[in-house]
Amino acid sequence: MKKDIILKAENISKQYRLGQVGTGTLSHDLNRWWHQVRGKENPYLKIGDVNDRSTKGTSDYVWALQDINFEVERGEVLGIIGKNGAGKSTLLKILSKVTSPTMGSIKSRGRIASLLEVGTGFNPELTGKENIFLNGAILGMTKKEIASKIAEIIVFSGCERYIDTPVKRYSSGMTVRLAFAVAAFLEPEILIIDEVLAVGDAEFQKKAIGKMQDISRTGGRTVLFVSHNMAAVKSLCTRLLVLQNGTVFYEGDVEEGIAFYLNSENENFDDNAINEFIQNQNDDFFVLKKVSIVQDFSSDNNFYTNKEIVISIEYNVIQDILGLRIGFDLVDLTSGAVVFRSFHDDIANEMQKTIKGNYSIRALIPENFLKNGLFGIKVAIGIHNVRWIVFDDNLMLKFNLTNVNGLNRAFTDSRPGFIMPQLDWHYFDN
Repeated sequence: MKKDIILKAENISKQYRLGQVGTGTLSHDLNRWWHQVRGKENPYLKIGDVNDRSTKGTSDYVWALQDINFEVERGEVLGIIGKNGAGKSTLLKILSKVTSPTMGSIKSRGRIASLLEVGTGFNPELTGKENIFLNGAILGMTKKEIASKIAEIIVFSGCERYIDTPVKRYSSGMTVRLAFAVAAFLEPEILIIDEVLAVGDAEFQKKAIGKMQDISRTGGRTVLFVSHNMAAVKSLCTRLLVLQNGTVFYEGDVEEGIAFYLNSENENFDDNAINEFIQNQNDDFFVLKKVSIVQDFSSDNNFYTNKEIVISIEYNVIQDILGLRIGFDLVDLTSGAVVFRSFHDDIANEMQKTIKGNYSIRALIPENFLKNGLFGIKVAIGIHNVRWIVFDDNLMLKFNLTNVNGLNRAFTDSRPGFIMPQLDWHYFDN
């Protein structure tokens, strides 16, 4: 069966000169022109560092994208993920024809609507209603076609009360609501969505994802979706593209791609940084000395679902404290959701007094409780009426939990949710 390809990227590369607007200097432009008139290659295409924001590099030129190739079929929802600076937004700007590639070509069939930044394509001086007609005209639609959809757009956006107000007075959430409604209801053949939906509230994100599913499955339209929300990617996308340092790192199945991406991120962590941090900060009341995650109190950094997980916290109390609370958030790093928060005094009936001294406490997460996946421990400390601290993401301990199938647990990988408890089931006579 012949594929119905609606979008094709061939050898897409994009080069930027660091610290410069445009191509850089007049001498470089003249050098390019001189090579071009002699039928020779652009001399600056042979130089440049890879797109790795964490290293300084040796060249003024950097390849934001290098040799990107992929095809998208009609009705497909292609997810594009990767860490910050991987080249996702640059790729979408090229696909949307906001900027042109240094090398390569884009072939598309049909209208493309893009939401790359909050308020993309909106004139802030015009009202919401006027911007709907403006965006429709940009997409090549007639006034009559736009008018037939405008009621649906306004209702979906939830901005009816402010539809005759200039967009410059909208909040970022209202702006993205209206922009998404315009892009979705004016029926482009290809809809390109960058991370902007994260600006909206939970209710709107749910509506937007449902609408994208609807237009791809029943409308036969194509969606390209960039997000750091792995749960949204998993529920919406039919195929996945993972970018790393401006190149295609993985292309294929969504669940496999997400696992591949998370595992590759996990490989970049230093072993000690994954499971332990040591910090001796100055404080009048309290010093957090060490936090670590272990299984079986061994040095093995592999974690398994069928073993108890131990969270160990060592700290020093400088002076007697009333209402000290030590705890942590367990975070599912696939979705960013907090699975639970626990404190060492959860079972206490009244505020506790902690005497000056050194302490070591442990919390136990039972075996066969969590599903396999990538999790994080974010430490939280509270002192009643003094301060509340949740430690920075840079100090989040991370561990990759591998499923171990035991008796009657052959289908654990396909279960939804974050936890996998073994509940007691009982038979009763009718």
